[in-house]
Amino acid sequence: FHVKSENKKTIWNTEEVPEGSEFDDTWDPREKPEYEIFFKQHVGTEDVFFGMTGKDPSTACCEDIVIKIKLPETKYSDITLDIQDKVLDLRTPKKKLLLHLPYPVNSKEGRARFISDEETLEVTLRVTRKFDFINSS
Repeated sequence: FHVKSENKKTIWNTEEVPEGSEFDDTWDPREKPEYEIFFKQHVGTEDVFFGMTGKDPSTACCEDIVIKIKLPETKYSDITLDIQDKVLDLRTPKKKLLLHLPYPVNSKEGRARFISDEETLEVTLRVTRKFDFINSS
């Protein structure tokens, strides 16, 4: 096994290191919060009644990923959230979540809202695909 490298002392290629691994500090003692991932699809009457756009209920036809994260005893101001194309990194004084996302997302156009009654952070991210023209949007 031979790996071409600019620097002869490196033991792996940068392509072999998964995106977001720089956030992976396994020594961090903070607890991982409970979370759920949902997929959201925008449908109209042409989809529901006529099936004209070819959309199906699979995640391949969904436009958004919604992540609901339970953060009990947390204030909105204590939440630090960093979104990369394939990684969600959330930190609070008591909790830490490093989540590798199932699909690449547009990290610039997400939105988050804290639902204080439920002590839940809801993050909505737009999925980006190379062949989005195939997936009706």
